[in-house]
Amino acid sequence: MGAGGRMSVPPEGKKSKPDDVLQRVPYSKPPFTLGDLKKAIPSHCFKRSIPRSFSYVAYDLTIASIFYYVATNYFHLLPHPLSYLAWPLYWICQGCILTGVWVIAHECGHHAFSDYQWLDDIVGLTLHSSLLVPYFSWKYSHRRHHSNTGSLERDEVFVPKVKSRLSWFARYTNNPPGRVLALLFQFTLGWPLYLLCNVSGRPYNRFACHYDPHSPIYTDRERAQILVSDAGILAVTYGLYRLAAAKGLSWVFCVYGGPLLVVNGFLVLITYLQHTHPALPHYDSSEWDWLRGALATVDRDYGILNSVFHNITDTHVAHHLFSTMPHYHAMEATKAIKPILGKYYQFDGTPVFKAVWREAKECIYVEPDEGEKSKGVFWYNNKL
Repeated sequence: MGAGGRMSVPPEGKKSKPDDVLQRVPYSKPPFTLGDLKKAIPSHCFKRSIPRSFSYVAYDLTIASIFYYVATNYFHLLPHPLSYLAWPLYWICQGCILTGVWVIAHECGHHAFSDYQWLDDIVGLTLHSSLLVPYFSWKYSHRRHHSNTGSLERDEVFVPKVKSRLSWFARYTNNPPGRVLALLFQFTLGWPLYLLCNVSGRPYNRFACHYDPHSPIYTDRERAQILVSDAGILAVTYGLYRLAAAKGLSWVFCVYGGPLLVVNGFLVLITYLQHTHPALPHYDSSEWDWLRGALATVDRDYGILNSVFHNITDTHVAHHLFSTMPHYHAMEATKAIKPILGKYYQFDGTPVFKAVWREAKECIYVEPDEGEKSKGVFWYNNKL
């Protein structure tokens, strides 16, 4: 167990064999360079269009407004038992759309929205603050994640532990009930706790918090912008307070809080599945390099939600290689680089809920293979 596997995109008309999922991805230095991959991608894929980028913002906000209008104008007319079904359905649908809004703000953080950094930051700050995300704080920590993906020492998020650093209770939670509780905790409180106290993030030598301008996450020149992020969060929080005073706390939760919980859950789910897979290697400083780290990610299939989430789910490998590329070109770019990547391209079409359970079961800690010369290459294992 823990040897891991990969699942390639199957050729047209053929299905992958079950054994394909059990094969590890290559971890040696690839026979191609980042320049080779860039040459294979049509040049227009790197061009950012302000009208096209804003069209996605307008589309998402229009759909979100329609959901809001229907919920606030018609749900109270439903027979009483049906309202208990209508509101959760609204939370799920609105949460999916707002996750797409979150992804667009994520584009802004990567300077993939337009050719103007100031415009990207204004749009990103507005959209992320509306979802209670500290834009600049996340932007800088996420940038470090992209710079250090797959590094056990320097990656910023979902950094796996080696066996010796597991919590004392890990042995007692490595069972179905324990995994259920861990996943519930992760998908409900994981995102706010990551922002507040760096849960699942890179260990620092002192307390790390995304709201603290003096946090060790940030450099001196970034600290002023962390305060701008905090101001955005405070402004939206005050607006929610005034809404709760006028409309009631239950109204604010039903209209805003429920969808936000769905958004936060999807953020953790998407990130978790992008960087946690039995086939993916991690590296210590003796083996890590940027290209191999960027390739230690996996594309997933969320069905119709791939489009709702602006393909952040099924083009993540290309995104890690070229993070300033607009999302609306990422699918074309992925198709262009797959022949060059070959076995280095990782795709897993396992249904999402099944994949979450498998990863929670298989990916407990990382360790090098016994007897291998490359002691700096770590693989997931689950034997306790």
